[in-house]
Amino acid sequence: MARMHSGGKGKSGSTKPDSKAPPSWSNSDKKEVENLISELANEGNTSAMIGTILRDKYGVPNVRLVMGERISQILERQERAPEIPEDLMSLMRRALRLIDHLSSNKKDLHNRRQLELCESKIRRLSRYYKEENKLSSDWTYKRDQLRLMVE
Repeated sequence: MARMHSGGKGKSGSTKPDSKAPPSWSNSDKKEVENLISELANEGNTSAMIGTILRDKYGVPNVRLVMGERISQILERQERAPEIPEDLMSLMRRALRLIDHLSSNKKDLHNRRQLELCESKIRRLSRYYKEENKLSSDWTYKRDQLRLMVE
């Protein structure tokens, strides 16, 4: 299948091994892992950062194998999920960086196109999240209000 905004058809990156149970060497205590997730969320980490920290510091290679649900689902259950989903927020941060770059480099046509592509991804993803009721129905992406939404 072709990529969204390029002509390439390359393969995706590495894949995790197919496994139904956590490895024997890993930390697989459900209560301890859930407490770690809530502590890391209180510190202001995103779900991707929480997964990385659990992998690197606490020996939990895959939270989903231990808990039976994803980190974002655990945070939703604890009512600590962010207002704007993490992937949408990272796209908005990327768009903000491109806007800042283009303000000082007016003739950079390649990055102007990348900004357009990034904004189209934001609009498409926001439409999906509105349909799934993860975003309010009156939420809209506006370039002039982007800095307020991200910070």
